[in-house]
Amino acid sequence: MKLSTRFIIQAAMIAAVYAALTIILGPFGFGPVQFRAAEAMTVLPAIMPAAVPGLFVGCILANLIGGFGTVDIVLGSLATLLAAVCTRLLKKHRFLYPLPPVVFNAVIVGSYVYLLYDKTYPLLLTILYIGISQFVICYGLGLLLVTFLEKNPALRRYITD
Repeated sequence: MKLSTRFIIQAAMIAAVYAALTIILGPFGFGPVQFRAAEAMTVLPAIMPAAVPGLFVGCILANLIGGFGTVDIVLGSLATLLAAVCTRLLKKHRFLYPLPPVVFNAVIVGSYVYLLYDKTYPLLLTILYIGISQFVICYGLGLLLVTFLEKNPALRRYITD
């Protein structure tokens, strides 16, 4: 991974957009049923290497400001980092880009949300709810975002892959 000025700026922009979207849409992004629109960005590592650290830092920032405390900052951000690295590894398999964010967030975030914060629903149902929302966002919006970035000539030059 090359740490050029461009890479650092891309990572910072991704972090800022992820954090801002999550915080602005806060009530929908935290809790046992999550609809975090910024999660559409979790497919970006497949086409932009800078998205890996960008998403990780963005998730830390969002969880610092609006999350469930230290556990969310650490485990939620770790789930995002693991998903970003795995998505990057799947860069040749377009339809699989969203799979790591769906799986890691459903299992990791779903488990600690249930165990530590909200037992409104059974554990498996909490994991399922978070997994379904991740699936809808990552496959629905995420793949559209990647397609838009790749097919838009004005934006394509900013994708460094």
